[in-house]
Amino acid sequence: MAILSIITAPDRRLKVKSKPVETVDDDIRRFLDDMLETMYQAPGIGLSAVQVGVAKNLITVDVSRDDEDNAPLFLINPEIVEYSEQIETYNEGCLSLPEYFADLPRPEAITLNYLDYDGAQQQLQAEGLLSRSIQHEMDHLKGKLFVDYLSAVKRGMILRKLDKARRQKVSA
Repeated sequence: MAILSIITAPDRRLKVKSKPVETVDDDIRRFLDDMLETMYQAPGIGLSAVQVGVAKNLITVDVSRDDEDNAPLFLINPEIVEYSEQIETYNEGCLSLPEYFADLPRPEAITLNYLDYDGAQQQLQAEGLLSRSIQHEMDHLKGKLFVDYLSAVKRGMILRKLDKARRQKVSA
């Protein structure tokens, strides 16, 4: 497995809309394994393919706690088919916006259709942190970041700080 480079905002590649995966083959599975390894190393609880520069509908998620065994999910071509009416607010962060967090409201539970690691059609009912993580990663597939839900002023401030940090890192 390989550790992939995670793209950070305000990189334009994060705004690209992802395309469906046509065939789940060994190359896709190998890439999913690399995504998972990258997510764990970061460390994070979710990662979309677009965050590592591949505009395909692929997500890895694992919300298991440190004292639990890993429980990775591989979501290929995920589609939310139902949202709960109950909305919960939670402090979200993102591997592509390191060190920035914001309270965001999202539906507490979802029902999701997707292809699994082997290409088999699955349905999942998710709630709590798993639901939130999947919704967050699915936003990435649409070219949307969690800061896009914030006011223009707050979003601009965060993105300018990230751009400045990126420029300082490049010139160092």
